[in-house]
Amino acid sequence: MATARVGVFGGSGFYKFLEDAREEWVETPYGAPSDKVVLGKVEGVDVAFLPRHGRDHRIPPHRINYRANVHAMKTLGVEAIFGPSACGSLQPDIHPGDFVICDQFVDRTSGRADTFYDGPVVTHVSSAEPYCPILRAHAIAVCRAHGIRVHESGTCVTIQGPRFSSTAESRWFTQMGWHVVNMTQYPEAILARELEIPYVNLSVVTDHDAGLIADGSVPAVTTADVVATFGASLEHLRAALFQMIGTLPDVTESPARTALASARFV
Repeated sequence: MATARVGVFGGSGFYKFLEDAREEWVETPYGAPSDKVVLGKVEGVDVAFLPRHGRDHRIPPHRINYRANVHAMKTLGVEAIFGPSACGSLQPDIHPGDFVICDQFVDRTSGRADTFYDGPVVTHVSSAEPYCPILRAHAIAVCRAHGIRVHESGTCVTIQGPRFSSTAESRWFTQMGWHVVNMTQYPEAILARELEIPYVNLSVVTDHDAGLIADGSVPAVTTADVVATFGASLEHLRAALFQMIGTLPDVTESPARTALASARFV
């Protein structure tokens, strides 16, 4: 089995920039991942790219096999996972094109397989601080170096999808003080923690969510808007992400690396 130091859940827009790229299926106890893993190098670092939705975006967010995707990264031996994703803004000071380096999530999904530990050993992994602080600080520094408008913290609300939020739901999220909304952060982030892999989210803002358009000043979000804005941000994301990978810090002291130390009843 091939190995990689860094895992990235991202789309095909990254693949063409890899050195010595090749594709492999990775078998897992949880079924097939979303697609073949693309393995290559970025600045000399071995990287595994896996598109969450499949390379032709055929898998909706509520049907993604998150456990297989994360387990595939563990099988490849990755030391850190980057999870770039499109999101909607819930606050007026967070604009399309901004990046948010989330430090918290709120789960509003239902029915997703969201743990590796179904017994017989009961395991309660802490999710108080779900994102790696070492990778978050690194991501923020690189974004600033690239001139990207970046928000250094934020709470991501993960909704079930595939529909967008209603205006009432979005207003509620905004009133709660949460920052961005998307459909894939849960359970991806916590599954990585369950396997003791440091994880960081890079939320790329594509739109203002429905609660911020109620006064009619901003049009309601459409899929076309999301795709267009994310596409426009892709070059910034690629350049920043590749520098993050090429200058990856030591994550041996990440809290994620000992997430199971006091999590189990034995």
